[in-house]
Amino acid sequence: MTRLVLLSDTHGLHDALRVPDGDVLVHAGDLSSTGKPREIEAFARFLGRQSHAHKVVIAGNHDFLFEREPERAEALFCGEATYLRDSETTAAGLRFWGSPWQPWFHDWAFNLPRGAALADKWSLVPDGIDVLVTHGPPFGVLDRVARGGMSVGCEALLEELPRIAPKLHVFGHIHEAYGAVERAGTLYVNASNCDLRYEPVNPPVVVDIDGGKWLVVPHGDS
Repeated sequence: MTRLVLLSDTHGLHDALRVPDGDVLVHAGDLSSTGKPREIEAFARFLGRQSHAHKVVIAGNHDFLFEREPERAEALFCGEATYLRDSETTAAGLRFWGSPWQPWFHDWAFNLPRGAALADKWSLVPDGIDVLVTHGPPFGVLDRVARGGMSVGCEALLEELPRIAPKLHVFGHIHEAYGAVERAGTLYVNASNCDLRYEPVNPPVVVDIDGGKWLVVPHGDS
């Protein structure tokens, strides 16, 4: 059995979480509040305290340093994690692809206009990926905002998912849509740990892979 532990949108409050042990720790972005170097360094120290054999991280719209000075930001991890930006890694025998982009949102980091610009990013994802890690959700999947209940996920990402067909798609960004759902053979997880008040109230999501089945472990059983 392989155990994945999923985080997102910790916004510098990662130390308030109880992080279960597992094989791979995944963070789907917004690890910081504003992406300052000291925040990245603090997150790297947090990663260093975790026992997981593999740690996979992408940036989110709050993590400005990864957009403005990517080499400097990645160096601050001090080898504690594999940082993905439109790139792939293999961990625990699984293929991971990570990408930070999302539809334009208040002029934050890694914003792109809806349509062709985002479609170009998702076209880079190869077939056969086991775990797709993006900061934002696909349109219509765990992407409804509290105000008005609108879906704000990415349409271009949704269009590419039948081709990519990941076993697991992890994201965050929309705090109030935390949860998991399975559709057409893909397990979708919005792993946002912070709520709308930016308080770390949602526990990490644990996914066990056992006999070809990808199952969310109920909270308290991990």
